[in-house]
Formats: sequence, C-alpha cells, structure tokens
Amino acid sequence: MNSKEDVWNAVLSLLGRSISAVAIDTWFRECKVSTVTDSCLYIDAPSEFIESVIVKRFSQNLADALHELFGEDYRYVISYDVEPEPIDPKVTPDEDGHTYSFKNFVVGPSNRFAYAASMAVAEEQTKNYNPLFIYGDSGLGKTHLLYAIKNELRRRHPTYSIALARGADFMNELVSAIQTGKNMEFREKYRKADVLLIDDIQIIAGKASTEEEVFQTFNTLHEAGKQIVFTSDRPPSEMTLLADRLKTRFESGLLADIQAPDFETRMAIVKNKGSQLGVAIPDDVARFIAEKMTSNVRQLEGAVKKIKAQQELDPNLDLSLSSIEDVLGPLFKGKGAFVPTSDDIIEETAKYFSVPVSELKGKSRTKNVTLARQVAMYLLRTLTSRTQQEIGEIFDRDHTTVISSLNKVVALLSQSPDFNRTLKDITANINSRGV
Repeated sequence: MNSKEDVWNAVLSLLGRSISAVAIDTWFRECKVSTVTDSCLYIDAPSEFIESVIVKRFSQNLADALHELFGEDYRYVISYDVEPEPIDPKVTPDEDGHTYSFKNFVVGPSNRFAYAASMAVAEEQTKNYNPLFIYGDSGLGKTHLLYAIKNELRRRHPTYSIALARGADFMNELVSAIQTGKNMEFREKYRKADVLLIDDIQIIAGKASTEEEVFQTFNTLHEAGKQIVFTSDRPPSEMTLLADRLKTRFESGLLADIQAPDFETRMAIVKNKGSQLGVAIPDDVARFIAEKMTSNVRQLEGAVKKIKAQQELDPNLDLSLSSIEDVLGPLFKGKGAFVPTSDDIIEETAKYFSVPVSELKGKSRTKNVTLARQVAMYLLRTLTSRTQQEIGEIFDRDHTTVISSLNKVVALLSQSPDFNRTLKDITANINSRGV
C-alpha cells in the first residue's frame, strides 16, 4: 500500500465484512490515519464522541480488520485531538449565537454528498460546482452547511467579500432599494462579491423583479468566475413559478440533496449536540430521542436544548430514561411524535407499489417487487432502530442482502429527484397513520 489513505481504505473495506455500510459511513468515514508504524496504526477521530463510539462498539471489528490486513496482531490508537480553529475577528456568530462549521456538522449517509460538495467549495478544490445548489426539507442542515462554507472561506481568505442573505431578506432589500433610490448600492453589494450565498432561494419564485435581479446578479458573478451557493427546500425542477432561464442556471452546476437522517445519524446528532452544550446524554436516552424524532435535525437539537435548560433549572436532575421521558413528554405530543411499526412501513410500501405484502416479504424477484422490498428495507432502517440483522429476519434474508438493498436505495436517491419524491410520498403515507 502506497499511503496512509490506502491503508485506511483497505481497513474500511475489511470492516465492511462485519458491520454495515451505514455504520461505516457514520462512525469511520471521517476518521483519518495520522501514522503507520511496524506495529501500530494511529487514527485521528473527528470528534470525542465518535472516538468513544468506535472504542465502545467497534473495537473488536477494527482489531479483526487490522489482523486480516497485516497478517498478525496489530495495535491501533484512536484519539481526538482538540485543536481549535483560529478565530477571525470578522467572523461573528451565526444563527442562535452559534458559529457553524464543518467540524460540528454530523455526517451520515443522508447528507454525505452535500457535505462533501460544500467542503470542496469552501476549500476551493474545484471550480465545477458553480453554482452549488443544496436542497432538502426544512431542518436537515442546509443552513448549517451554507454558514460553514462562509466561515471556512472567511478563515482562509479574510479579505474576501462574501454576500450571504436569506431569499426573503434579498427580496426585502431589493424592495427597499427601489423605494429609496439605492439600486446601485444594492447591486454593488451583491454583484461585486467574491462569493454569493443565498439561503431559501425558493422564496423568489414568481416574484418578477426579484427574479430579474437574481438573474442579472447570477450572470455577472458566474461570468467572473465567482462562487455561488444556493439552498432550497426543493430542486429547481419543482419550482413551478420560477422562470425557466433561472431554472437552467440553477441546474447548471451541482445539485446536492439532503435526506432525513437515519437512526444512527440521529443518535450521533443527539450525542454531538449534548457534547456541545456540556450535557452527557446517556446512550439509552439518545436512543429514545432518536426513535421518537425522525423528521429533522432541529427536532433532535431542540430535545437536547430542553434537557440542558431543565438541568440548569434543576442541577440535581437525574438523566435517567424515566426522568427524561417526563421532561421531553410535551415534545412528543405534537407533529412527528408518531413512531411507525414495521408493519406500518411494509404495508404502506406495498400499497404504494401495488404489490401484496406476501410478495414483498416473499421470494419474488420481479423488478417492481424487488424495488419495493429495497425501499421497505431502507425505510425500516431509517425510520426505526432495527438492525440489518433484524430487517433481514423480517424478509427471511441475510444482512448482506439488506446492506446491498440500502446501498442501492442511497444510490437512487442521489441520482433521481423522482425517486426522492417517491420516498417522501411513502414516508408521508406512513406518518399519516399516526394522525
């Protein structure tokens, strides 16, 4: 093997024989090898939480993979080295008084592509992702990535002119500029920027004057080779009121979608947020929250914030599961509180694809049934805490078949907006059972 990266890639490949692709993506993918010696592999973890999970849950898997790779017992040391980034005095806290960065963004299969694309833009590794268009439902991390891009670029290039606005603010600024005769000042602010970042760009659809301003600003910056990043709650193709000339421009770069986080990523988000707030969330509590809240990241973070607030009011608060159920009870009475069963998921998936449940769980290999079965497995994995082994038992298949199905669905999600809508429709049908 020629490099540390080669060694780590080989380790990940061998780990894939004993643990799921989802687990590898969630816990191992962001780790890096710092040193390889004759007897030990030194691994850098991206966070203290990920380090602790690997040591607690996957220590033997990692030891076995290293033994197979090197042909002998081979040690490893994994550590998280707290190395704060230099703070630029021009960088101010973002939303909620919090400075978003790539380091505090929890990466999982549902957001890995958008995360990698955002990192590439922030580190200026490519000029091909222009514009970068990140889309997904509310509360999944689009704004976090947008601010992370801004903050990383500001750290690397303190003199850059970075224009960041919400779509609604851009529109309101334009209206105010027209009313006060300050059109030139408004245009200079955005058209002379080195980087343009607009959050919730979908708000401009159907607003003729704002669309025209975005169109002209886009052309000016794009022709000058300046980076543009937009976020939206839907892909350009679904913005029915948006002018075609803007749709084609939005689609001319890279489209990156973010899906709802799967169970393991939801657990990681809960633990990570707890670590940020100085609250040691026990595993059973993190599991409880991750099982109850499946819709978005803000729900998960809101639950941890409530625990933190309750702890500040009552320093003797017991963080046992029974106590936390009482603290968080009101959060689970509203929208998103429904936790679907395996039967809910399988029945709604079968109904959507117009196949009998017996065929979905049976041996049929027709194209439609196979796709329906793969989708059902994916939804069981993302909406519940069931393991690959347990899902395989439901369908009378081994866990390798389940892993293959999950990977196929993830690939389809990254390739097809239509398939994204299919997953959203089925999920909505499942959740409607709890209404």
